[in-house]
Amino acid sequence: MTYDAVIIGAGHNGLVAACYLARAGLRVCVVEKNDWIGGAAVSRELYPGFTYSNCSYVCSLFRPEIMRDLELPRHGLQILPYEGGAMFTETGGYLGMFRDHEANRREMARHSPRDAENYDRYLRDLMRHCRFIRPLLMRRPPDLASFRPRDLSELAWLGKQISGMSEAAICDMLRFWTISISDYLDEYFENPVVKAYQAVGAIIGTALGPMSPGTAYVLLHHAMGDVDGNVGAWGYARGGMGAITRALADSFRASGGELRAGVGVERVLVRDGRATGVVLADGDEIRASRVVSNMDVRRTFLGHVEANDLPDGFLKRVRTFKTRGSSGKLNIALDGLPRFTALPEGAPMIRGDLHFTDSIERMELAYDDWKSGHFSRDPFQDMMIPTTIDPTMTPPGKHFMSSFVQYAPPKIAGKDWTHADRDAFGEACIAQIERAAPGFRDLILHVEVRTPRELEAEVGLTEGNIFQGELTFDQMFFNRPVPGYADYRSPIRGLWLCGSSTHPGGGVMGAPGRNAAAEILRDMKRPLDDMRDAYAVL
Repeated sequence: MTYDAVIIGAGHNGLVAACYLARAGLRVCVVEKNDWIGGAAVSRELYPGFTYSNCSYVCSLFRPEIMRDLELPRHGLQILPYEGGAMFTETGGYLGMFRDHEANRREMARHSPRDAENYDRYLRDLMRHCRFIRPLLMRRPPDLASFRPRDLSELAWLGKQISGMSEAAICDMLRFWTISISDYLDEYFENPVVKAYQAVGAIIGTALGPMSPGTAYVLLHHAMGDVDGNVGAWGYARGGMGAITRALADSFRASGGELRAGVGVERVLVRDGRATGVVLADGDEIRASRVVSNMDVRRTFLGHVEANDLPDGFLKRVRTFKTRGSSGKLNIALDGLPRFTALPEGAPMIRGDLHFTDSIERMELAYDDWKSGHFSRDPFQDMMIPTTIDPTMTPPGKHFMSSFVQYAPPKIAGKDWTHADRDAFGEACIAQIERAAPGFRDLILHVEVRTPRELEAEVGLTEGNIFQGELTFDQMFFNRPVPGYADYRSPIRGLWLCGSSTHPGGGVMGAPGRNAAAEILRDMKRPLDDMRDAYAVL
């Protein structure tokens, strides 16, 4: 049997692309190397009775258009918004954040009346950048060197969006995309704790520090999502992040798709410059008219395609695509709810994101360790206890803690991570939590520590980069993954990319998978299911 498309990898983008293609009537097969599906958006029981979101852990970026198109709520997906969070200070205090805007202002005023006054201006300016970028998420970037009608049309559309802006707004936008988050926040806030909390989204998942140019855009990438129409809001997928990919898999199967787990792809079959299928690790072959890779661009073309099937210039670009890992993760089963001494009893902030790095300078010092080839001795942690909102993940009275950590390099002093390195990394994180919540260690039932080594080996994230490639301006829009191939195609006819190393980038968003499917169907002159125009969104 020859399929119309075979998808490599059952991560969320691969499943999104598969769903759209299957709903359009194509015969589609998804191949996954692991025994479970989901890629980085997965829920796993690694300790009896506890469900871990052991890679990705929060939801905001996943496009609501995709949820509606694929009827994911009908397949069980529910997103639970969480409430604010807190930044603990070294002096034993805290800065709390809330879902209520006026409560946030009052809390900021407790630290700096001036910052509270500037908060509205900051949000207004950030949302202005969000309003410009959000319509670009579900559009195919144009090739700037092409005179094809489609590319010219996209350039004209982009020019129309920009022409409606003032000269000052255009200059401000370009400056924002290249400035450091430290410099940007200095223009609004004076209190170090306020600045540190606002900078959190600018360093998560990136191999840059808060003083590095380009980190303001990383903040925008994390701020442009929404939950229930509230832009910038975040939430938990009920039942863990695997609920997203389970719903996608159910939607895919309901459309007649086939999913094979437990065996990976060894290489892509190419004949006369065209992809004709894949060879699996067990030697089996799957023939298909199209091969769609959910792997990152480096893993796809450097690991699973013969070099003599690709142009030298393209290969050079792929080799220099930056996928530097910078993150680790702790997943912790707890016998009860920790008590953070800085927070008042019953404080709602414990149901949101909790942090200990209370200044930009401490964040930068943590990044300095990464630059020297070592994990951060005073790490930045984005810590959450989703079971305060979603009790389905653990037995009654127990809790699950997820802690995302910066910075963890792909190698330690140029050498591969050892188990001893991993354990020392985990200990640095647990010790930091213990200082803020005495007795925390006594609550620990089980800990899973994940470094870039585990993220690459288990999930296929090259060097452990959670975005399948850094979100810097030189690797965005028409440059992602490489110039001339931002349209999800490749030099090999019939071989497509649909993962996060394509536009618009990483996070559990689904847009790369949806956009790739739209391009495939456009080539086939078949519209997306139930959509008149594949790009008439937002």
